[in-house]
Amino acid sequence: MHLSFLLLCLALGGWVNCAAGNEWCYTGCEHTPAHWGSISGSHCEGDRQSPIDIVTSSVETDHDLLDFTFINFTSRNVIKSIINNGHTAKCILAENEVEVSGGGLNGTYSAIQFHFHWGDTEHHPGSEHTIDGHRYPMEMHIVSLKKGLTVQQATEDSAGIAVLGFFINGTEDGMSEPWETLTTYLTDNKDTEVDMNATISIDDLIGNVNLTKFFRYMGSLTTPNCNEAVVWTVFQEPININKDLIQQFPGKTGLINVYRPTQDLNDRQVYASPATDLPPSHWCYDDHCDYGPSKWNLLPQSQCDKQHQSPINIDTNNVVMDEHLDDFTFEKFDDKHAIRYITNTGHTVKCVLKEGVVEISGGGLEHVYSTLQFHFHWGSTSDNSEGSEHTVDSHRYPMEMHIVNKRKDLTLDEAVKHPDGLAVLGFFIEAADMTKSNSGSESPETNPTSNPTSDVDVWKKLTNYLSSIQNISSEIEVTEEISIDDLIGDVNRAAYYRYKGSLTTPSCNEAVVWTVFKESIKVDKNMIMMFPTQTGYHDVFRPAQPVNSRTIYTTASASSAPAPILLPLLLAFLCAFFTQSHL
Repeated sequence: MHLSFLLLCLALGGWVNCAAGNEWCYTGCEHTPAHWGSISGSHCEGDRQSPIDIVTSSVETDHDLLDFTFINFTSRNVIKSIINNGHTAKCILAENEVEVSGGGLNGTYSAIQFHFHWGDTEHHPGSEHTIDGHRYPMEMHIVSLKKGLTVQQATEDSAGIAVLGFFINGTEDGMSEPWETLTTYLTDNKDTEVDMNATISIDDLIGNVNLTKFFRYMGSLTTPNCNEAVVWTVFQEPININKDLIQQFPGKTGLINVYRPTQDLNDRQVYASPATDLPPSHWCYDDHCDYGPSKWNLLPQSQCDKQHQSPINIDTNNVVMDEHLDDFTFEKFDDKHAIRYITNTGHTVKCVLKEGVVEISGGGLEHVYSTLQFHFHWGSTSDNSEGSEHTVDSHRYPMEMHIVNKRKDLTLDEAVKHPDGLAVLGFFIEAADMTKSNSGSESPETNPTSNPTSDVDVWKKLTNYLSSIQNISSEIEVTEEISIDDLIGDVNRAAYYRYKGSLTTPSCNEAVVWTVFKESIKVDKNMIMMFPTQTGYHDVFRPAQPVNSRTIYTTASASSAPAPILLPLLLAFLCAFFTQSHL
């Protein structure tokens, strides 16, 4: 059989049996994915099926997974045609010109085609593999056969086929010319092969993805007959393209939700290349895992048992006034479109900002800092829940928001190694009608001259996203108009505490200049309760750590001076006035 005909049978990560090509589908026919096992000759109910969910906490590093060698990935003449085969859009490569080796592969593989998987709309992603439960909008598979094997031999060999999987992420960035050109060839004419005259290389499509960071496991083709013959490589970093280009795939082909659900891992192990970013180990806030807060110091590369850890209890009787703690300059804190997406990390809810938009300076900081993200710490669903990380005179607030900023002149890897590489702004959060602590006594007064409130509508917009990120590692693009200024409200940002500390999660790097604002953000109690109820996890805060030899500084604001000090000063002034008037 001529190879070009065979290529028409290779689709969606699977080597499709041509005689049965019309017997299966993703939706709308008898043999949907749940019934692929009943197709004649099918292996779809085997023990090493693909795709899978890659749980990063269970991945092991394999130091033999070194760099790949790619032949003719830069050539702009190897993509010969594109076809809509009724299951995907597939690009056919020139025969025997594109090769892959290295990367822990046992031999050299000839790349013959690449194709795509997608959902239906931007709110329904369609990658086949998932990372910690997170599904990307789209996935690209580059399919290669082991050199020296026939097609039949390759499908019968446990490592006869090598597939390179690339996640594709939708962004607001400008159009990518190679992807924009590729999408012009998409068509809804089934089984019509269109010659590609454009000069696009595979590298042009991959872009700046770090090809040294990848996962590896043994699996199968992801379409019937689901032959268990694939060495899978799934790259950690996604290809970023404009989300409108992703919508061209379902829009122009008429195909939607063309992906197989994830399959059971069974007894397989997923490995990662040495360069891949993995969580150090599974950690948690309570004792339901191996590494609760008291054991964080046992984690690899941990600094959690060092002397300058965070959070701390701020004893207002021992703070030192510092006149150098002046006003901050907040750049683009009023930008209502600075938040890119909101995600459930499994430990918190995190809002990730657009790169290079928001900045802070001043406030006694010696550098300009770029704002990366903000996240939250909270307690339980009880009415008297307390979940802030920092405490003031041993009083714990219901919630705390941390705005994380990186020194603008450093990379993130460099910043976590510098004692002032990061600057974190901490804001206490409490219910709008809360005036007393749980014991009935007044909570520590941070600034008696104001009663800050936040924008109720903006907090409602933010908390409305929580129902969409209930799965760990899930994320959703923020399209509502929400600024950091709106969330903070009219909190007095000139009154704050300052000390040197650490990150409050592993690896607890002592790289943070901490600012903890005295006034709290007032938020509707029902919205505070949405964080534990929607995410399903509670008490996500680290206990206060010893202050040791550190000094906690405070702004030299008269309004923050305790009343017991102000009263004697006032009496002394009055006595002096009356004495002078009677001389």
